[in-house]
Amino acid sequence: MVKRQIPKPSEIFELMQFRKPSLDFRANRLSRAYSIADLRKIAKRRTPKAAFDYTDGAADREISLPRARQAFEDVELHPGVLNDVSDLDPSTTVLGEKADLPFGIAPIGFTRLMQTEGEIAGAGAAAAAGIPFTLGTLGTTSIEDVRATAPNARLWYQLYVMKEREISYGLVDRAADAGFDTLFFTVDTPIAGNRMRDDRNGFSIPPQLTAKTILDAIPRPWWWWDFLTTPPLEFASLKSTGGTVGQLLDSAMDPSIDYDDLAEIRERWPGKIAIKGVQNVSDARKLVDLGVDAIVLSNHGGRQLDTAPVPFHLLPEVREAVGDDVDIIVDTGIMHGADIVASIAMGATFCLVGRAYLYGLMAGGREGVDRALEILSSEVRRTMKLLQVASVDELEPRHVTQLSSLAPVERGAQSRG
Repeated sequence: MVKRQIPKPSEIFELMQFRKPSLDFRANRLSRAYSIADLRKIAKRRTPKAAFDYTDGAADREISLPRARQAFEDVELHPGVLNDVSDLDPSTTVLGEKADLPFGIAPIGFTRLMQTEGEIAGAGAAAAAGIPFTLGTLGTTSIEDVRATAPNARLWYQLYVMKEREISYGLVDRAADAGFDTLFFTVDTPIAGNRMRDDRNGFSIPPQLTAKTILDAIPRPWWWWDFLTTPPLEFASLKSTGGTVGQLLDSAMDPSIDYDDLAEIRERWPGKIAIKGVQNVSDARKLVDLGVDAIVLSNHGGRQLDTAPVPFHLLPEVREAVGDDVDIIVDTGIMHGADIVASIAMGATFCLVGRAYLYGLMAGGREGVDRALEILSSEVRRTMKLLQVASVDELEPRHVTQLSSLAPVERGAQSRG
């Protein structure tokens, strides 16, 4: 029999541990976010539907994005044993320079519409974490302002080649003058993808006050207050706005872009060049033969051609085809540090996170981005320690099995069917 006794009041009080109350509401809500999924829930509560759906959505039937996330869920990790991981080093070298973590922030358009701190928050948080930040052509903070507010950040610039070539050339020159070290030449956007959430929500640039948006804003007055009391959006590349995102992209993008444009941009750009949006092995091999510094396996976060290949699935075959002398960067679907670790093990040099960063931004501005990067960093470190690898260089294909619920049907079986 267990002997029982009446507890003393002093013993009860010892067990009563109350958190010290705080009026810092932003810090309070971010402290309750333990994963990127938690940040997404906070972001959804705090952001108008049209802006949230622009981040959260994809193209057409939105098949590509869940497939990319499923690819990371269909991973089996194989840890070693009895390896000393007390001194862990998650840093790596990408495009010739060190990054403190094996991931950086991907380029996102119209970022200040998600939360007014926008690219400034992203660049500042990336600099503090020792990782690169990529500014997009359709960013809502100028090239020069991003550099001025993050003078010590490692900055990359993502370029769309536009119908008016001189606009693109001017952006290249400005990025070079501002000390951006790498250009991400984007090749998967001859036209805009069919982003139906934006059309259904009437998401326009700039956002318009309609009966629908006013009703949506009532429970989120802080978003409109931030939007209306901060400087107007500044686009480095658009002469005019007014219309949906798809309409703006279609008015600016050029479906005639080809290898001559790549040659012209390379002639103008003094730094490293990466090709973003590569989606098959033959294109990867051709670009490497042309001497590019990196290729970015990406289907644009599922926002362009729906049902395009999953970048993580392409990774092993592309690495085998191009060898070890070129950097391979992977994006799309990354929501956990283990996704980053698995990508590095399967041959990636580096990863980019987009939505994960934006969920943090919408949840809490700069502090929310810091929290998103902190979550991913801790997950990377924990996963590496549990795999019992002490450095990124120790990650190898033997650590990962790519399971698949999307195995391709054999050609013969297709023809027989």
